[in-house]
Amino acid sequence: MKARMMKGVGVIPTQREVALVDHPEPAISHANQIKVRTLEVGICGTDREICTFAYGQPPKGDDYLLLGHECLGQVVEVGSGVTGFKSGDLVVPSVRRPCLDESCAPCREGRQDFCFTWTFTERGINQRHGFMTEVFVEEQSYLTAVPQDLRDVAVMAEPLTIAEKGLTQAWEVQKRLTWEHHNRDGKGRGYGRNAVVLGAGPIGLLGAMKLLIEGFRVFIYSRSPKPNFKADITESIGAEYISSKEVGVDELAKRIGNIDLVYEAVGEGHVSFELMRVLGINGVYIFTGIPAERETIPVYADNIMRNITLKNQAIVGTVNASPQAFVDAIRDLGEFKKRWPGAMKALITGRHGIDAHRELLLGKATGIKNVISFT
Repeated sequence: MKARMMKGVGVIPTQREVALVDHPEPAISHANQIKVRTLEVGICGTDREICTFAYGQPPKGDDYLLLGHECLGQVVEVGSGVTGFKSGDLVVPSVRRPCLDESCAPCREGRQDFCFTWTFTERGINQRHGFMTEVFVEEQSYLTAVPQDLRDVAVMAEPLTIAEKGLTQAWEVQKRLTWEHHNRDGKGRGYGRNAVVLGAGPIGLLGAMKLLIEGFRVFIYSRSPKPNFKADITESIGAEYISSKEVGVDELAKRIGNIDLVYEAVGEGHVSFELMRVLGINGVYIFTGIPAERETIPVYADNIMRNITLKNQAIVGTVNASPQAFVDAIRDLGEFKKRWPGAMKALITGRHGIDAHRELLLGKATGIKNVISFT
């Protein structure tokens, strides 16, 4: 029987075109697979960069790549070997899929976010179709269950996993500080520490929320001066908003004190390395951004190198995430919604139909998180 064709949003690299495409509806072909109806797909900077054709590779045999990797869906059918999921359940899918090299220990252990062969694939990014279409089929191991009461915010689970993984790595690094009390008398592992979040987009604001529930004193360092709606959200969750146009990094460090952690969420090299100059003693700098290739920029390399050495600093990157990071993200979204319901609602700027895809992907970026809704 010929598959039903459904609409999806994709890029056609050979034609340098972003368009609605006809895509065959997939069917379950293995016992461990689940068929999912797409409810919402978030638009992020990666999607917009793929639409400039800087990267993004279609699956073998196709001339187009379906976009979308931030997704919330609902189970419509399960394979005969599936356990723990049933029709009607809400789920979020992960993005990266393991390489095929048997010698790649991370991929064989389900940690393809650390793949060392660099031949992994990714839904909506690299050699696998994404979720910006009506229905998709996925293996059970790449789906995470979502409580029904998080239906309105769960599309943000995938970007939050970046913070979950980044902070997990930071805590692993900071085990070197053996004299520290890891839970600070029940006030959170970050209690008494200062964190700077660079950028007030969705990655930054979700990261700030994660740092707050870990007990950090949080500062968001972003370009636009107050008043602005991102500053309003920042202050509504109990963080402090500081404009980089008004306060330089040296003054920032004087105002804050020792900067124990920086969570970078802008994907821009110059400001990121400028802020690295003032990372504090024993501090950790977490990179999340993936900037496009640009011209060489000047940085205070000797100063930064000296600080890394003399101040025992550490630098880590966080991309993609493990199954546990998705579980943690769903749990923390529930905590965020309980603590800051207004802020969580404000993070999603708008929900749009599929016909708005060109404006969202090719037009000027506006708001915080825009979502394409398939319901």
